[in-house]
Amino acid sequence: MSAATLAALSALTVLALGCVVMWLPRVSRGLDAWPWWASAGVPALGLGVVALLATSADGGYEYAVVLSVVVAILGGGPVATAVLRGAQRSGVPNVSYPAETLEPGEPRAELRGGLWIGALERAALAASLLVGQPGGIAVVVAIKGLGRYAELKAPGAAERFIIGTFASFLWAAAAAGVALLVR
Repeated sequence: MSAATLAALSALTVLALGCVVMWLPRVSRGLDAWPWWASAGVPALGLGVVALLATSADGGYEYAVVLSVVVAILGGGPVATAVLRGAQRSGVPNVSYPAETLEPGEPRAELRGGLWIGALERAALAASLLVGQPGGIAVVVAIKGLGRYAELKAPGAAERFIIGTFASFLWAAAAAGVALLVR
């Protein structure tokens, strides 16, 4: 394995561990104190660094695939949440915060199970891209849209669904792209 491959895999491992840490309850609650763009930007910057390292790497594809899928699954939640917080602050009402963080009396746009649905959709999206079957993305979108259809009538729910889905999908595609660069 070349030095560039080792550097890329090491950086991807550090990013994967960072994503695991961001899922810890104490850490995820603390991310609300960060500006929304920093909560999304730090993992994205880390992924960008890994992508730069991966462009000159060769070999180690199997490790990169596993780590990229881990980063896709675990990094997308904090990134999507941060993007939703940014949307809330930019004037898209009722999209940002989970119900438990809202003040009493604030409108709520809950989409139950979003954490696990998001993790599974990112896994499916990354896997579809990595095996060269981008049509799998259409299946994920269809399943998610049909499953959420009834809930999307609540105020702010459709906006939350669209913004969160796009942020989640873009993150998963970028993470899968890193593994494809190592190939």
